[in-house]
Amino acid sequence: MDDEYEYEYEYDRSKEVQEFEETKLGVKGLVDSGITKIPRIFHHPPESLFDQKPHQPNSKHDPIIPTIDLSGHHEEVVQQLKDASAKFGFFQVINHGMSVSFLERLLDAVKAFHELQPQEKMRVYSRSTNVTGRGVGFFSNYDLFHSKAASWQDTLAIRLGPIGIDPSEIPDVCRNEVIEWDEGVKQLGEQLMGLLSEGLGLSADKLTGTSYLGRRTMAGQYYPCCPEPSKTVGIASHTDPGILTVLVQDQVGGLQVKHDDKWIDLKPVRGALVINIGDLFQVISNDEYKSGEHRVLANPFSQPRVSIAVFLSPGTYEKTYGPLPELVSTERPALYKQFQFSDLVSNFFSKELEGKSMTSYFRL
Repeated sequence: MDDEYEYEYEYDRSKEVQEFEETKLGVKGLVDSGITKIPRIFHHPPESLFDQKPHQPNSKHDPIIPTIDLSGHHEEVVQQLKDASAKFGFFQVINHGMSVSFLERLLDAVKAFHELQPQEKMRVYSRSTNVTGRGVGFFSNYDLFHSKAASWQDTLAIRLGPIGIDPSEIPDVCRNEVIEWDEGVKQLGEQLMGLLSEGLGLSADKLTGTSYLGRRTMAGQYYPCCPEPSKTVGIASHTDPGILTVLVQDQVGGLQVKHDDKWIDLKPVRGALVINIGDLFQVISNDEYKSGEHRVLANPFSQPRVSIAVFLSPGTYEKTYGPLPELVSTERPALYKQFQFSDLVSNFFSKELEGKSMTSYFRL
């Protein structure tokens, strides 16, 4: 193996991972220290980086992730959402109820958190934002201790539901924006699930409520400039485990979606929100909808990339899920077994992110 790509063979990886974790500074701290080469714990093997260049659509036949106007004719919107969810598992939406000015203020507020003085961010450094945790956590790489190679990003995670946190726990620099964002996402989530339910031939209220959207976790991601972007990634390829993800991204770019074994740039559209189908939604739709595989490239630009996602999933861990009976027939039998949501969550968080899809664990 080429020397510059030796990433775990001739050094004590676990020791260096622990040393990085103990700084509580994240990758932003490494950038601020003036490094020109990234630590070996961030080196991904060459075989996982060979296709870093995106597929650029160059003809009318090449696929482009659609942007859907939610204010359009109802039947047309239902069909557009259905088609995008079946083909890509990804789409962008406009006229979604949140103003462009608010979304830009939200991005600025989360960026401001990540650019606070280190001692201020250290106050909320934690990897646990569950019900037994404090509800707010700043960290780098949720799978840092499971992955073969770390990714070049930091996260501000906030538990929004089903048991929310005291607003005073949210960092002051982004508190008001996060609270407003949560309200907007809750409304949008219900709207989208109604439309997507209709796309499956079900009633609009079939997939709404806490059984599908009760749990909300926010991840405010920060991708500072990477000195060696060809050796690492921003976030490794994966699918999201829950029902839906709602994301706002700035104009820097770097998000890619896999389709027909090619990586397609999901180019930022000012004021649009990115929506993707999660593994659990693929399961309950009996593969009518696709959980979209995606990744983020390491940021090569001097300007940091910021994105804010809310992961929507069931409000109770104990509820059992599987293909909806209405979507199962002799001609189209169930493709997945029944399982508790807690089984999916425990599987997801016990393994590294890269290449992860929960659907394979429960497929019959």
